[in-house]
Amino acid sequence: MQPIRQGDVILVPVQQVEGQKIPHLTLAEGEVTGHKHRITEGNAELYEKDSTLYLRVFSESALLAHEEHKAISIPQGDWMVKIQREYEPEGWRYVAD
Repeated sequence: MQPIRQGDVILVPVQQVEGQKIPHLTLAEGEVTGHKHRITEGNAELYEKDSTLYLRVFSESALLAHEEHKAISIPQGDWMVKIQREYEPEGWRYVAD
């Protein structure tokens, strides 16, 4: 499987998920707009370990939705959730969505 990107959120395939299950399916929330990258369809769970999120999709696919981006189908499997960063002369920062 290839990495999947929606806006500033990148899903990277991993061998297994790690951490504690958390009771929501919001992968990231925009700092500026408050819009959310979240799973809206399919059977999935979200986990957190050391400030890193992991997504496990149990169903054939799950739908990743966001108010400003096209919805994306996420295939069954285990994924690490990463937030895109960009370099500025002052240093690295997370991309604001």
